[in-house]
Amino acid sequence: MAKRDDNRPEAPTVRAKARYVRIAPRKARLVADQIRGLPVPEARTLLTFSSRGAARDVAKLIDSAAANAENNHELIADELRIAQISVDEGPTLKRWRARARGRASRIDKKTCHMSVALTPTDEPS
Repeated sequence: MAKRDDNRPEAPTVRAKARYVRIAPRKARLVADQIRGLPVPEARTLLTFSSRGAARDVAKLIDSAAANAENNHELIADELRIAQISVDEGPTLKRWRARARGRASRIDKKTCHMSVALTPTDEPS
């Protein structure tokens, strides 16, 4: 485990990933930007009342990371904050829609890869 400057052990970072999520990365990034740096309970509340469709997928990712923290690292989920959250582009599914005069137009169904890292908050509760 890495050491800090004041000889305390560095706090563990808990990670979770969601890959091939069927939402456009641009829309998911709008939600991720809102909760970056927030404590987990505050982020959960914000996502619960968000009207954006990507909020449900991001909330599931944060719940997964919090469960990882409790089960694997023996941390308390309500004492964590979102240290890092990123949304990257995944593969695009290409579909076709029939148009007039026997033509077709392409429909791109975009996917994204989301990852989150949680760390304990600095102030003691």
